[in-house]
Amino acid sequence: MSADGLTSGPPPGARADWTIDQGWENYSQAEHDVWITLYERQAKLLPGRACDPFLGGLEALDLHRTGIPDFARINEELMRLTGWTVVAVPGLVPDEVFFDHLANRRFPAGQFIRKADQLDYLQEPDIFHDVFGHVPMLTDPVFADYMQAYGEGGRRAMGLGRLHNLARLYWYTVEFGLLQTPQGLRIYGAGIVSSRAESIFALDDPSPNRLAFDLERVMRTPYRIDDFQQVYFVIPSLRALLDATLQDFSPIYERLSRAQDIPIAAVEPADQVFTRGTQAYAISRAAAAQ
Repeated sequence: MSADGLTSGPPPGARADWTIDQGWENYSQAEHDVWITLYERQAKLLPGRACDPFLGGLEALDLHRTGIPDFARINEELMRLTGWTVVAVPGLVPDEVFFDHLANRRFPAGQFIRKADQLDYLQEPDIFHDVFGHVPMLTDPVFADYMQAYGEGGRRAMGLGRLHNLARLYWYTVEFGLLQTPQGLRIYGAGIVSSRAESIFALDDPSPNRLAFDLERVMRTPYRIDDFQQVYFVIPSLRALLDATLQDFSPIYERLSRAQDIPIAAVEPADQVFTRGTQAYAISRAAAAQ
């Protein structure tokens, strides 16, 4: 929920850290019904597609109930599990505010929910994307630590002028990441699990490339926000993702400053490519063509 270039002060009614009261009691029944419709649709689709930590998080937080979750209620369980809380914000927040919240184990979530005629597409993330999509993974201790590390790294990246590289890491992991499991590829990215169409496309469609995660490769890959993804990066485990971020990025940023971006749809000779329907199998296309 960060926005590049958003530098003005908080809007009227927001605190200095851009948080607001959720105002759960003010949601209408029609708004609760939208949540229920979206939740039940994804809950039927995601078993066998979403990773176990996500599905376990849904169960632990009981996000269905009678409609839009009350942050005060889910924060009790989330704090107990991993020390995180969800805070309401009025919309996109400045990068420095976003990173500060993450570094302090607070996840900023939009307060509003989409209209009933906008179930399948919304330009700005709403409470369903932010809470259903993101928060279940925060019940996993390893992923929770990754998100905190990302927030800390974001503050450093701003000072080094490499925020665009770090934003790609967030996009291709937190928003659109895939996880390798013995049962096959599974979804953990919020942008996928909160979208019916992308939940199907990400695993079933033959058109996108599914590449083994490599930190610098990810940071060299731009992304687009107006269509399905042309490339997904597959992590071998949540622990591997965390370990990749627990290092000094300064030498990486130095190398990236001299390297060109890689086109979104490109496959490099060193890339490991997952073929559709594989389980733990990965092979570079360059090697396969020899």
